[in-house]
Amino acid sequence: MAMLIRLFALAFFLAGNLFAQTKPDWTDSFPPHRVIGNVYYVGSKDLAVFLITTPQGHILINSNLTTSVPQIKKSVEDLGFRFSDIKILLISHAHIDHCAGSALIKQLTGAKYMVMDADVPEIEDGGRSDFQYGKSRDMFYPPAKVDRTLHDGDEVRLGDVALVAHLTPGHTKGCTTWTLKVADGGKTYNVVIVGSPNVNPGYKLVNNAAYPQIAQDYERTFRVLNSLPCDVFLGAHGGYYGMTGKFARIGKAGANPFIDPQGYKSYVVDREQAFYMELKKQQTKGAM
Repeated sequence: MAMLIRLFALAFFLAGNLFAQTKPDWTDSFPPHRVIGNVYYVGSKDLAVFLITTPQGHILINSNLTTSVPQIKKSVEDLGFRFSDIKILLISHAHIDHCAGSALIKQLTGAKYMVMDADVPEIEDGGRSDFQYGKSRDMFYPPAKVDRTLHDGDEVRLGDVALVAHLTPGHTKGCTTWTLKVADGGKTYNVVIVGSPNVNPGYKLVNNAAYPQIAQDYERTFRVLNSLPCDVFLGAHGGYYGMTGKFARIGKAGANPFIDPQGYKSYVVDREQAFYMELKKQQTKGAM
C-alpha cells in the first residue's frame, strides 16, 4: 500500500503541486481531532477532510490533493481507525483541492464514490469540463468513476448515520453542502459542512456563456444556507469556520468550541454580502 501511494503521488505530483505551491496551509499537516460525536477532522491546516465513523464502516468527506492522501491516511490511523474501513467517499465540490485524491482513495479502500449530479462530468473527466478552469492544465486531476450520482436532498446512509446532500451551486455547478445530526453528551446537534459560497477571482457573474445561470445559482445557495439549522459549523476549508482557533480551545473551560451557530450565521451573511458586492460591480462595469 505504501508503494502504491508513492507511485500515485509521483504520477500526479505536478498537477497537485503547481496549484498548491503558494498555499502551504493546503499541505501543512494538522493534528487530527474529534469535532463532535462521531465526526473527526483528518485534513491539513486548511483543506478540510472529515471522517464520520460508524460500526459498519466510515464516511470520508473530501480527498484533497493527490499528494494529500498519505497525510489523510495517517490522520485516520492516528485517531485509531482503519483507513481500509472507509466505505463511502463524498466531496464538497469538484475542484482539485477537494477531490484530486479521490481516485487513489477509491483504489486503496474500495470506497463507493458519491457525487452531486452537476459535478459528475468534471469528476469523471478530471476537471476538463469545469466552466472556469477547464482549459487550465494545472487545475486538472486524476479522473475517478462515480459510483452513485446524487441529487439535491438525497440521503447518504451508513449504519445509523444519515447525511443529506444540499445542492449549493455557483462555486461549482454541483457544489454540495452536507448536513447531519450528531448525538453528543445526551444532546443532538445539527452539523453543517459548507461546500463553498465564495466567488473565485476571475468568475464571471454576468454574461457567462459557460455558466449562464451562475448568479441565480449563487442566490439559490444563499437561500439554502440561510434556511439550514446549524449548531456545529464546518466547511470545505478550515478557514471558513476558524478551525485553528477553535482547535486551540479544545478541552478548555466552556462548551465545545465547534458549537457555533452564531459563527455560521455571521459567515453566511458575510459571504452573501461579498457576492452581491461583486455582482453589482460586474453589472455596473457591463453597463458602461
